Amino acid sequence: MKTKKPSLKSAVHGLALGLTLLAAFSARAADADPAALPPAVPDTLAQRLQACTLCHGQEGRATASGYFPRIAGKPAAYLYHQLLHFRDGRRHNAGMSFLLDHMSDAYLRDIAGYFAGLDLPYPPPSPPAAAPAALTRGEALVRHGDPARGLPACTACHGAAMTGVAPAVPGLLGLPRDYLIGQLGAWQTGLRHAFEPDCMGRIARMLPPEDVSAVAGWLAAQPVPANAHPQPALAQAMPMECGLEPPRRGGAQ
Repeated sequence: MKTKKPSLKSAVHGLALGLTLLAAFSARAADADPAALPPAVPDTLAQRLQACTLCHGQEGRATASGYFPRIAGKPAAYLYHQLLHFRDGRRHNAGMSFLLDHMSDAYLRDIAGYFAGLDLPYPPPSPPAAAPAALTRGEALVRHGDPARGLPACTACHGAAMTGVAPAVPGLLGLPRDYLIGQLGAWQTGLRHAFEPDCMGRIARMLPPEDVSAVAGWLAAQPVPANAHPQPALAQAMPMECGLEPPRRGGAQ
């Protein structure tokens, strides 16, 4: 004897009845114990970016680890370009690349704008870890460079107060010594690149290890000024050409 197949109408009716009973059961369970329902999570950009706080600290303030930078308050274009570099392979960090791999340019701009808009206080710097002579050497390189080697001062590009320059040059203060050493080393070894011409790669390769340590040690020991915002522009042109913007479509990177 053949079994009669249920019609589409009866199947839809059964599904609707099941959903109704499920909704009624859920509502009754919530009335009995509101805590049984999962907490409501707001679908906001700030909530989605909580994933960043694991490494970069709450609200992007940075953590006690010396290898993760503060991202709160950095220039928006700079943050956006770093996200592009991680996603597109010019900077190398497995965790960052995994997180950003499928994100669009527009969403990366949203992320950069969110962290750039955070105006949060900086903690006091850690006590200097370098010897006085190394600190003196580091300050001289940061403020004056080394003209005999064609090495520009850090302040010539990052601003007199070293808080960065809008829209795409980051500040150098408020960063851990280990992070600064790590990034200069990454440029020296080719693990980090910027858009061409990559001026930081060229500068980093001029620095012997003792100068890298001196510059990083002095910068990490400096307090951040009360006005930590990037300055709007440099008083004069940069001492060398730098790739601060993505190349035009079809151009080399």
